[in-house]
Amino acid sequence: MKRLGDFRDLFKQSIQFRLTCYFIMILLPLISFSLFANDRSQRILEQELGERTMSAMGSALEYVDLTIGGVKSLSTLLSTDRSLTSLLNHDDGETLSTETLIDFSQVMEEISNIAAVNPSLSSVAIYHGNTGRLLSSSIGSLHRPQAAEEQWYRDVVRASGSYILYLPDRHEESLMGWADPVYNESQIVLMQRMDLYSREKGNNVLMLSVPKSKLLGYLMSLVPSAGSHVYLLDNAGRLIVTNAPADRRMDMTNLSEQSLTVREAPGSEQRNMVVRVDSPSTGWTLILEQPEREIYKKSKPLEIFSYWIILISCLLAVWISWLVYSGIASPISSLVSGMRQLRLGKLDTKLANNRQDELGYLTDAFNQTVEQQRHLIRDIYEQQLRLTKTELKFLQSQINPHFLYNTLDSIYWSAKNYDAEEISEMVLNLSKFFRLSLSKGREAFTVEETFSHLGYYIRVQQLRFVGQFTVRYDADPDSGGLYILKLILQPLVENAILHGLEKKKRDGELRISAELQGDRLILTVSDNGKGIGEDRMERIRTALAGYGGGETHADAERNGEFFGLRNVKSRIGLYYGDTAEFTIDSEEGAGTTACIDLPADRCRSEWEGEVSHESDDRRR
Repeated sequence: MKRLGDFRDLFKQSIQFRLTCYFIMILLPLISFSLFANDRSQRILEQELGERTMSAMGSALEYVDLTIGGVKSLSTLLSTDRSLTSLLNHDDGETLSTETLIDFSQVMEEISNIAAVNPSLSSVAIYHGNTGRLLSSSIGSLHRPQAAEEQWYRDVVRASGSYILYLPDRHEESLMGWADPVYNESQIVLMQRMDLYSREKGNNVLMLSVPKSKLLGYLMSLVPSAGSHVYLLDNAGRLIVTNAPADRRMDMTNLSEQSLTVREAPGSEQRNMVVRVDSPSTGWTLILEQPEREIYKKSKPLEIFSYWIILISCLLAVWISWLVYSGIASPISSLVSGMRQLRLGKLDTKLANNRQDELGYLTDAFNQTVEQQRHLIRDIYEQQLRLTKTELKFLQSQINPHFLYNTLDSIYWSAKNYDAEEISEMVLNLSKFFRLSLSKGREAFTVEETFSHLGYYIRVQQLRFVGQFTVRYDADPDSGGLYILKLILQPLVENAILHGLEKKKRDGELRISAELQGDRLILTVSDNGKGIGEDRMERIRTALAGYGGGETHADAERNGEFFGLRNVKSRIGLYYGDTAEFTIDSEEGAGTTACIDLPADRCRSEWEGEVSHESDDRRR
């Protein structure tokens, strides 16, 4: 949460950071699409490569099935050959008769011919159970009486004529250096009992040896690279042949039955794509394992190129945001800083400017304005202020209302002589305003007179802010003759114009109303200006609520803030009692409404004596 708060603060305070975020947000769809396209292309490549590989593997597996099927057919043909089985029908024991030797010679000649015409076979052998002789096309006759105790022999006898695929687990050689036809790890041996159709099957076993290199040769065309491995499994899940080294062979115990999977290679973090094809006829399985990096070898540069584009795009976004900031936002920030210095009274502020565009013009105009302000304040305003203070001190004891009227009257006629109509109208309204304000010491005016009095002041302000606002008076007929303190509404009208409508260039409206509601007189001053912020509004309410709680008028005047509003509340409290109320409501951007709620009976009777005295003075 703290990091989120820091990010939010930085986003609000830094234009450059916001620009960078905006540019990166613009790039996000491109980045997302690039990443999605890369991932999607890899999946499509895997799928298409898998389909093509599976098709080729299916063809290779069919060829293996045909080879093994041919060997099985040949085995069936030989095991049911009556001429061959009749030659093996001997029971001589260890010592062979001449007839037996002749028959065995014919058997070896026949199986040698069979092995010669079948390139898929490495040798054809027949084990004669009665004599313990192994008749082989490759090494001839071999006496092996202990074969009857071997596991493979027991399995063949137990199979009762069915095929047995024997996978030798060791390698042996004869005295002549020939590889043993049974115990040779480089081949697989298809075994079957002879004389299948005889009721009493003999103990003879036919063995057809197929070299593993032959099967592997069929499958090596599927291997695309040196790092790829192929595995051929029989229907029992035994490994028949593979080109994988022993230390890098795939674990077959948890082999997935899916046709296409991706898994980690043993002993490394490398990922391999595994394609599996099963033969529907024999149940044999062909597996191809290929490193994933080899699959994406050609597409990897394109993927890296996409990542580089994303990185360069992000860097460009940061660089462009910096250019925009330095070209636009930075001069604006400099102007804002200069204005803040000017508000603090630092009139020697000067901004560096080396631009020829609109921002350069604004910076130059700001420097000229500061220079003019410094000249006016230091050279003219201060001098005039000292002179005015001296004259005021000199004339303070001599000035009187008649002198003020005569002076304003002289200014009025001088402006008329020079055709300065706006100045003459402003002075005329100001003269009437002061004349009614002095008013021979009167403390109260009727609502109607108060509105007329305010009209002179408002007209002066309208001449100052030409066309910025209009004024509307709404007075209840029953309230026009009620008396209220003089100048009680003038601070509220002044605040509404100077603080509410001053910034409004047009369509401003000032509304002053008086309404009699039962025994209460409601006076309202409202505007549609910029309004008051919540924080400042809270300070105003606090100031008005706390006024009078031990704070003297002199203290409030020294504090300065909200002095006019405090003055209004203090005066109505003194003259109208505790029932008088003064409230302010405002909404930022919508306007402000100030309301004075007075007891109507005090407005009817409080000033009768004063009014009668004024009437007597007029008669005299």
